[in-house]
Amino acid sequence: MSTQRYNRYEKARILGARALQVSYGAPVLIDTDQTEPILVAAEEYDAGALPFTVRRESN
Repeated sequence: MSTQRYNRYEKARILGARALQVSYGAPVLIDTDQTEPILVAAEEYDAGALPFTVRRESN
């Protein structure tokens, strides 16, 4: 399985969506000391634990 690289807009969208999920009570996917949802989402992203995919249009 190849790892996908995300551009900065895709990364921002993924982190924002995950932070919203965490703020509404979704379970955290990694062990962390962070309490801010955006920081939790960033740590999950860096750990590769987020189950998000990005669909890109092919022109």
